[in-house]
Amino acid sequence: MPRYVLKRLGQTVLTAWFTVTVVFVLLRLAPGDPAVNYAPPNPTSEQLDAVRHEFGLDQPVLAQYFTYLRNLVQGDIGTSFQFRQPALQVVMERLPYTITLAVAAIAVTAALSIPLGVWMARRNNTAPELGANIATIAGQSMPDFWIGFVLLIVFAVNLQWLPSSGFTSIGAIVLPCLTIVVLQVALISRLVRREMTANLAAQYVTIARSRGISERRLTWQYAFSNSAIPVVTALGTRFAAMLNGVVIVEVVFKWPGVGALVVDALSRRDFPLIQATVLVTVVLALLVQLLVDLLYPLIDPRVRLGQEAR
Repeated sequence: MPRYVLKRLGQTVLTAWFTVTVVFVLLRLAPGDPAVNYAPPNPTSEQLDAVRHEFGLDQPVLAQYFTYLRNLVQGDIGTSFQFRQPALQVVMERLPYTITLAVAAIAVTAALSIPLGVWMARRNNTAPELGANIATIAGQSMPDFWIGFVLLIVFAVNLQWLPSSGFTSIGAIVLPCLTIVVLQVALISRLVRREMTANLAAQYVTIARSRGISERRLTWQYAFSNSAIPVVTALGTRFAAMLNGVVIVEVVFKWPGVGALVVDALSRRDFPLIQATVLVTVVLALLVQLLVDLLYPLIDPRVRLGQEAR
């Protein structure tokens, strides 16, 4: 196990380095001059040159890259062009909002999708299961921004039950959370249904049923326990994706998280802030995936991570 953890942590470092390198290069290849966004109105060439020199953009790209890596190793991710503060500090101020939204969304997703998927599997090839299947396909097909706008119009504008934007109260999390949950429940419940249908039809369940074991125990102790690993993997993957910033949802609801932050940074070409956001969210997502892997032996004692690592 320790060897496996060290190997995965090494992979995390390499993945983070590769990701920030790709982002660094793509930002420099993208059209546009960041200095234009931070110079005075109608700037002269001298003023633009002064801004480029201040931000280190007058250096060759390779020199900028090595300077960035050297500072990164020392714990300096850079200073935001826009906020004139350490980029990491700006990201960490926004990160709790994204984590709060992601935790709420994945908790609601698990609470709804697992029972729904099990219910669909228990009623396979029946009219109620067909209706639930159609509903989940519809939920999987609807884009986030459309769901968000519908929820805004109904619950914030017409009924005025919930806030429309920001994080002014605990109720403000409901609409963005529901917007995320619709798609996630559709995805996860269909996965649970597929896994449970296969396990409920397996021979070991048939043998257990012939011994008089109750259907409730067959469903949860036998079938679901053997379906748990792919379900936990899917939930962990979706949670990691949410930590990367649910960009569309955060923009629609003006949620003060890292997704909305990176959109604003991209529009202003704030290179250090974009790089810091990508680095922090990638590391968090990789750590979540590592935690999910470490849960496998607890779910299924037959899994031995240390042996897989060798």
